[in-house]
Amino acid sequence: MREVRPWRRRSVRRVYDHPLFSLEEQELEADGGDTRKVIVLEPTDWINVIPLAEDGRVLMVRQWRFGTAAESLEIPGGMVDPGEDLRQAAERELMEETGHRARQWTKLGEVDPNPAIQTNRCGLWLATGLEWVQEPQGDGDEEISVEWVALEKVRELILSGGIRHSLVVAAFYYFDHR
Repeated sequence: MREVRPWRRRSVRRVYDHPLFSLEEQELEADGGDTRKVIVLEPTDWINVIPLAEDGRVLMVRQWRFGTAAESLEIPGGMVDPGEDLRQAAERELMEETGHRARQWTKLGEVDPNPAIQTNRCGLWLATGLEWVQEPQGDGDEEISVEWVALEKVRELILSGGIRHSLVVAAFYYFDHR
């Protein structure tokens, strides 16, 4: 079996800055002197929240995703703002996207969204003891429809392709194995 070598940064060149991420070209070197250039995206950390009601329904959001040019059924989630920890971001996103807050929070885990080219992590949370507070506000750029889906239907939607967002699938995997 071939050994996996660690690669060290020799140089970093910032190629692009955007509020959602920065893009770097990095020159790397491994033991033995091998070098290569790679592109690395540096987005902020993200969170996803499974808001679960006492009756077994999940509060989900439907929105248009520009990357896939399609509507997507998801759980509330988004970027961690500067100065926030993962839990604070989860609470804020739940309120912004659904108008609800939760009395209980359980951290399900963390995943690396795409370690091949990205540096960030995504915190996965379970929110229970839901309470409606206000109409969803969004972040100003989001057009979101909120809907309740039975938990057993969520599993069917994942398997049938009705839910395709990989970070949502990861959250329910962690939920099922908590």
